[in-house]
Amino acid sequence: MRGSLHICQLGNVNSSRALEIIAFSKGSIAAKQKIDWFPIRGLLGAQLTTKRSVIRTHQIEMKRSASSISKASPRAKKPRPSVPEYHLTPSIRDESGEIVWPAPKAQIERARNLILECASAGKKTLIIPDKDADGLTSGAILQKTLVALGLKPQLISAHILQKGCNIHEESERAAMAAHKPEYIFVLDQGSRKGPPVIDDPHKALIIDHHWALEDDFPDGSDHVTACNSPPVATSSLLTYHICNSLHEKVHESCDWLCVMGTHGDLGNNLKWEPPFPDMKATFKKYTKKSLNDAVSLINAPRRTATYDVPAAWAALTAASSPSDLLKNRSLLEARAEVNAEVERCTHTAPKFSGDAKIAVFRINSAAQVHPVIATRWAGHLQSPKLEVILVANEGYLPGMVNFSCRIPRSARARDPPVNIIEVLKGIAAKAPNPTLRERLGESFARGHKEASGGIVPKAEFEEFMDILEIGKKPKDSSSPRKAKKEAASKQSNTLMNYFGKQTAA
Repeated sequence: MRGSLHICQLGNVNSSRALEIIAFSKGSIAAKQKIDWFPIRGLLGAQLTTKRSVIRTHQIEMKRSASSISKASPRAKKPRPSVPEYHLTPSIRDESGEIVWPAPKAQIERARNLILECASAGKKTLIIPDKDADGLTSGAILQKTLVALGLKPQLISAHILQKGCNIHEESERAAMAAHKPEYIFVLDQGSRKGPPVIDDPHKALIIDHHWALEDDFPDGSDHVTACNSPPVATSSLLTYHICNSLHEKVHESCDWLCVMGTHGDLGNNLKWEPPFPDMKATFKKYTKKSLNDAVSLINAPRRTATYDVPAAWAALTAASSPSDLLKNRSLLEARAEVNAEVERCTHTAPKFSGDAKIAVFRINSAAQVHPVIATRWAGHLQSPKLEVILVANEGYLPGMVNFSCRIPRSARARDPPVNIIEVLKGIAAKAPNPTLRERLGESFARGHKEASGGIVPKAEFEEFMDILEIGKKPKDSSSPRKAKKEAASKQSNTLMNYFGKQTAA
């Protein structure tokens, strides 16, 4: 059945976009099918001129205008992938069926006994907290507990590690030994196998939550770790749990420190529901805003180029509430400095690995802003294949690359879950030179399964990058949109074909 062709010419549209043709035939399958914006050029123009007198227009349906075409409806946003609540992470149970949280009972009891022994011994005690909010609040909780138990404040010292150092380096071991401590508490520093914390006789306790094997601790030390008791508690929460039952003053003087440290590591959207303790009274007393503002302030000094962590420790141990920190000038100045540096570096464009699983951002800053930028991009960058956000900072330590890795939001609900430590080790294992893994050093792929990184020599980092094939497109890199366009270009029932058939007839 032959259909009618109906043409409407738009008066104010240039010749290259002059016609919108609506072809339909009463009762035909092609009724009211729209064919948009074909150019009037060459043969088409000539044929329209000769056929204009023959083609009769019986009906014109033209509801769209040039102005309405430009007002395309906005594309609907993709829904953000849902991420399971952290507190709902399945826990493990012991032989009696009881949940093992926040750490094995035997470890917790040994830790409590050593703290009580230290307080009653009245000997020199050294606290070695990590530099971030979780580590510093852990140390502050322990210090307040020891004082409440009767240990004189003048017997307690703190040692803050130098920028880019760890407790196993000889310079740090010598600095710790200079305090001549008999009791040493290492909090939130990560765990690895090594020599005793110091060479002189002492008793050491490691309180931590970073991933570690059973023997990944200094020789001669005892330890309590949350790494095998999901949902993994922070070091501050673990320390609070250990100390809370030792003295009645711990709860009222340290609950806000526990919240600060936990929010510092797990974020301020954490739900304090079982197995986490009930902190409703704490939030009511101090407000969530003041607690979270205090976290950002206490985290700021360690991120600055000057690395003024001692100032953060002094401010925290002198404070009796979060409001004391909110007025601290040195903390406020440090935060302003860090915010400016984050803004300068955060707009770096990513490059992707050959398999599109890793997004790499490279920055150069004397400030420790790479973890912040990794966390930011992890909340925004989305891709079906993406597994890891890696931000590498070439300006933090001379001759070294400090890098932080985070799991993007779009990959947090994967099954099996993404394990950054295993991903990094797996990449290093693919190196053409089998010595790369050893040359990357002991500070490679440390931390948590969900938040890892490393400090590695620049040459070895470039070797590591070569394995990722940054910028190389995967073999199946053609996008669905491009494929759709190619399919559309092969359409056979075109307007040119129609007029060609009419000429032949």
